[in-house]
Amino acid sequence: MGNPFKLDLGDYLPYLVNRVGAIIAEQFGEEALAPHGLSIAMWRVMVVLASEANQRQIDLAALTSIDASTLSRLVTRLVRMGLVTRTRSARSNREVAVKLSAKGRALVVRLIPIAREYEAAAIAGVPAEELAVVKRCLRLIYGNMKSRPAPKSGSQQLPPHDRLLA
Repeated sequence: MGNPFKLDLGDYLPYLVNRVGAIIAEQFGEEALAPHGLSIAMWRVMVVLASEANQRQIDLAALTSIDASTLSRLVTRLVRMGLVTRTRSARSNREVAVKLSAKGRALVVRLIPIAREYEAAAIAGVPAEELAVVKRCLRLIYGNMKSRPAPKSGSQQLPPHDRLLA
């Protein structure tokens, strides 16, 4: 099993996933989004709204993996930029519905081909069958972590070898 006090980042899945995501987000963010005053999180919100149309803000938080309070601030910025609209839900006064404005939709339409170019560059040389397996595995891993019960209090609940990874 090797030394329990050493961790090879080059073979550690959380690091590898983060490393890939970080470089794509950095490059796409700087080259495609920054000129429009957008962050990666704002982009995710706009892409979900382009695909899912009118969304309750709480559902949008879940679909984008953005904390509800952070999402609220992002939506406020997107409203000020004229890229989305926010209205009270017809079902409940406490629910807020968000949708892309015409300006937001036009921007997403211009940026999606660029996003696809970044994806194509990232997956160059990866056979389609292997890419399908990677995507399926990443969805499964996300589901595993999403449904994982939170530790009770602190790392005392973790076995000794897991404390090093927390």
